[in-house]
Amino acid sequence: MKLAVIGTGYVGLVTGTIFAELGNDVITVDIDKEKIRKLKEEGVIPIYEPGLEELVHRNAKDGRLTFTTNTGEAVRASDIIFIAVGTPSDKDGQADLQYVRAVAEEIGKHMNGSKVIVNKSTVPVGTGDIVHDIIRKYYDGEFEVVSNPEFLREGSAVQDCLHPDRVVIGSTNNGRAKSIIQELYKPLDCPIIFTDVKSAEMIKYASNSFLAASISFMNSVANICERVGADVEMVSEGMRYDKRIGKHAFVSAGAGYGGSCFPKDVKALIRIATLAKYDFSILKAVEEVNESQKQSVVDKLRSLVGDIRGKRIGVWGLAFKPKTDDMRDAVSLVVLEELTQEGAEIVAFDPVAETECAKHFPNVEYVKSAYDAVENVDVVLLLTEWDEFCQIDLAKVKSLMKSPKMVDGRNVFSPEKMRSLGFEYVSIGR
Repeated sequence: MKLAVIGTGYVGLVTGTIFAELGNDVITVDIDKEKIRKLKEEGVIPIYEPGLEELVHRNAKDGRLTFTTNTGEAVRASDIIFIAVGTPSDKDGQADLQYVRAVAEEIGKHMNGSKVIVNKSTVPVGTGDIVHDIIRKYYDGEFEVVSNPEFLREGSAVQDCLHPDRVVIGSTNNGRAKSIIQELYKPLDCPIIFTDVKSAEMIKYASNSFLAASISFMNSVANICERVGADVEMVSEGMRYDKRIGKHAFVSAGAGYGGSCFPKDVKALIRIATLAKYDFSILKAVEEVNESQKQSVVDKLRSLVGDIRGKRIGVWGLAFKPKTDDMRDAVSLVVLEELTQEGAEIVAFDPVAETECAKHFPNVEYVKSAYDAVENVDVVLLLTEWDEFCQIDLAKVKSLMKSPKMVDGRNVFSPEKMRSLGFEYVSIGR
């Protein structure tokens, strides 16, 4: 099939590359000329995503994956057009559709035959109608707008795209568009769920908000565990054996969720509820708990070192989760901001997120290894559970520190082991 994917962020670039890998001809489009130039001429991938670079290079070399800034050219050459642009939160928490609207207008101006338009971006309920109406202003021929929400996890997006839990296709009827998108996904061995467009749009928000609710629920349980002397890790293990909850449930306590999806989608669903005149009080509480959980890391640090001013603080991990350089709504943004304001001297290490973090905090000292980040520090904060932190030589870490104190925001280490090594150690809910 001939596809255009408009947007080369996490969703667009991964989606386009995987469809090319499956044998389709894919044109990926972005208005960022420098990003496209680097992709075409240097093979530079604008995001960090394990396994993606090799697939992009291979499919570009084989001619199945091409890059352009010319939206009109891509629209005219394609039968299926994916909209995969950003939908950031506006000041009210609602998803900002300015980029979706702009793309829909470009599509409408350049339509030259019957095509299927696919909303891959995470968009509020009713966006399918908005996109349809915008295109209809410029084109009176046959076309259909389909909702096909993404469920990619940063750090494992390639595998999630190749081996999805499910594919959701929302369409207005059982006609041509439904069968075309079903055929596109045929090589993937996974359940395909057919819904109306609005239900497909809601599935994305409901899924992410439910997962976010699980995290905030478990962090609340962790806070109670700390007060009553229970261990949240044991509680979590006991819960996972319940088949109604399951071994993959989001019931691990930590310093809070971040990233490109959960914070934005929780805000958006709260806003959708507000516009529908419903007080989504449970989801509001999810958001409040998450923000307070991020702050709790700094509170725990104070319990170990007292006044933060002048303290040398090592930070392990800056990205919102391992295997990505994404800093959006990361716990580190909240923590570094407060530590900076209180006059701490910060030395930080993350395997891939240093460049992104430096845009927000240029005065932080960024180092090249986890060991460099603990040399002569008063305390170390672990904010992202990268594998190299989990396997680190703790005896060596202790020998490098001014004082062996750690706040573990991801419950990576055993409290018993840390105490036996002589650390003053604080974690979450244990």
